[in-house]
This record gives sequence, structure tokens and C-alpha cells, in this order.
Amino acid sequence: MTKEQTAVKATYFSIASNALLALIKGLAGFFGHSYALTADAIESTTDIFSSFLVLFGIKYSNKPADDNHPYGHGRAEPLITFLVVGFLITSATIIAHESLSNLETPHKLPESWTLIVLGTIILWKEYSFRLVMKRSKEANSSSLRADAWHHRSDAITSVAAFIGISIALFFGKGYESADDFAALFASGFIFYNSYKIFRPALGEIMDENLYDDLIVEIRKVSLQVKGVENTEKCFIRKAGMKYHVDLHAIVNANLTVREGHDISHLLKDTLRAEIPELGHVLIHIEPSYN
Repeated sequence: MTKEQTAVKATYFSIASNALLALIKGLAGFFGHSYALTADAIESTTDIFSSFLVLFGIKYSNKPADDNHPYGHGRAEPLITFLVVGFLITSATIIAHESLSNLETPHKLPESWTLIVLGTIILWKEYSFRLVMKRSKEANSSSLRADAWHHRSDAITSVAAFIGISIALFFGKGYESADDFAALFASGFIFYNSYKIFRPALGEIMDENLYDDLIVEIRKVSLQVKGVENTEKCFIRKAGMKYHVDLHAIVNANLTVREGHDISHLLKDTLRAEIPELGHVLIHIEPSYN
């Protein structure tokens, strides 16, 4: 299965999972008199739309290069990640607003059976986070990583709701607002996760140096190529699921232009064979006078 297929399959899983959970949470929140569960349902609903955005981003970013996009369409993926973060911030804002409003509104204690619903949801969302995060690493996808964090955010909001409802049920009348405080706490956590998702995507757009481990691997593979004495500058840009590399290779100064050209092509082919996630590899030959 290709990286794109892995990412697409994981995204379909997220869409189906979020749709089902949004329905379950919404019904449980309404009939169980839980504002925290209702807030949780709102987040799952926004997750459905954000997962569709991730799906579009993955498919579009993997379109082949063309005359107008010689490096491909990979930069669409972090742009989609920004939109996903926008959905997260929007849902957190709605949850916080509703929680503050509900603090001033008298309401019933949540039903005890809502804890069973929440316990099941917490386990499922943590499993979903681990599965989608694993697939995001396999596919090297920043937008799929953001989608995974949606699952973790959902699990945390459900934990907060579980604690809030437990407090309200344990202490009884007068503690109904514990449910609302739980939802308010969850919104704060979603804001925090939004930043954690946004920051790497911004670095990707700005060509920030974030790939020291990959640089070490590139240098190691390069020294195995016959004719390459050392490497100098190595710059990496990430676009979608691929890394584009500019590498300065040091060769014997007495070689002919043809020999230097052949070493350059051999180095490029070797790097792309040994490190499949590399996209464009540009080799600049530097002479060595040692």
C-alpha cells in the first residue's frame, strides 16, 4: 500500500468514526442532561468536516508535478492543516461560550448512564488517536497528524466530561455546574492542541530547518557513493509527504566535468533509492584540493 493509500484509508476511518460518535454524544448529551457531552458532540461534528479537508489535502498534494508546479502540489497539505486548526479553534470557542452561558443557567444533574457512554468513547478515541498517528508517521503526512490530534483532543474532552459528571453525581444538588466547568477545561485543552498542530505546519511552509536527523542520514548515505569524498551544505524542504534536498558534494578537483556529472547522478539515484521519502534531489559539485 502506498503512502497516499495509507493516509486516505486512515482519513476514511476518521470520518466514519467521528460521524458515529457525534451522533452518540449528541443523543447522550440531550437525553442525559450533560452539557459536557453536548460540547463533545459539537467537537466531533467539526472533526467530520476537518477530516474531509484532510482527505482533500492528501489527494491534492499527491498530484504529480506539472509545468506550473515543478515541485508538485505538496504545499497544499500544510495549508489544509491551517484550515483544520481553524476548525479546532472554532469548536473550542463554541464550547467555551456555551459552557460559560450554561454556568448561569440552572439545569438538572446528568444521568449516571452517561458515564458508561463516556468511558466507551474515551477508550475508542484513544485507540483512534494511536492508529491515525501511526498511519501519519508511515505516510509522513502533517495534515493526517493534525487529524490524529483531533482524536486525542476528543479523548481529553471526554475525560474532562467524565470527571465533571462524576463530581456532579457524587456530590449531588448544587454541583450541577461541574459538568460545565469540565467542558470549559476541555476547550482550553483544544486551544493548546491547536497551537501544537499549527506550529510544525508553519515551519513546513516557511522552510524551517526541522530535519537534522534526515540530514545526518543523507550525509551517511552520500559517503557510501564512489567518488564522493565528503558533503558540505545540505538544505531540506518538506512538501506534502516528500522532502526536497539541495546537497553540496565534495569530489576530487582533478576529475573531468563528465566524471563529476556522473558522480552527481549516481549520488542522486542512490539517495532516492535508500531514502524513499525524498522527492527532488539537487546535487552541487564542490572540488576538493586535498
